[in-house]
Amino acid sequence: MAVSLNRTFILRKLFQLSGILPLGVFLLEHFYTNSKAVAGADAYNESVQTLQEIPYVLLLEIFGIFLPLVFHGVYGLKIAWEARPNNVSYPFARNTLYTVQRFTGVFLFFFIFFHILNFRFGLIPGLNMEAVAHNPDKAFQIVQREMQIPWVVALYVVGITSTVWHLSHGLWLFLVDWGVVIGARAQRYVGYACLAGGVALLAVGLNSLFAFIWEGGLTGQIL
Repeated sequence: MAVSLNRTFILRKLFQLSGILPLGVFLLEHFYTNSKAVAGADAYNESVQTLQEIPYVLLLEIFGIFLPLVFHGVYGLKIAWEARPNNVSYPFARNTLYTVQRFTGVFLFFFIFFHILNFRFGLIPGLNMEAVAHNPDKAFQIVQREMQIPWVVALYVVGITSTVWHLSHGLWLFLVDWGVVIGARAQRYVGYACLAGGVALLAVGLNSLFAFIWEGGLTGQIL
């Protein structure tokens, strides 16, 4: 029994850690690269080309992104399946946040799978069938064509929002569970900080998304 508990404890900690390092760091880099779309097609294509020129980029993708992503996603589904949320009977804030975290995790498992097949490998029938990574010289045009499809735009709006929420709240849970932030007052303030960071990251993500539809993105339309 002790061995089983220790294994579960270790897997849970690895699950939390993988969500921050390397997946959280990769997400920030991914948002930064996509934000280049605000500056136009040439800037975005150049950023994609730069990523593809990183030495051993395939090994980096496999061991730094894909394998941690598979572990985090599959183990996250296991946690969600075994979860017994009680927010209906006990509608406290943390119980609701717990349910939302699990719900977004399940959604993101399928959304990220779609996203990788679509833009990384170009394997979604009915869409462009061109991989951004394999065509960096026309990466902006590939994404732009798909952003003319309303359901794709809607899917990515929900996907980006879910991703930002999952990371922001996941970071707070990580800091609390790992004992980095101790005490109700400190946890509350750090929660506000994670929320503020999430709102800023969401603004960057949505602005980048709409830069493939409108020149300059949302900020270009406002300014």
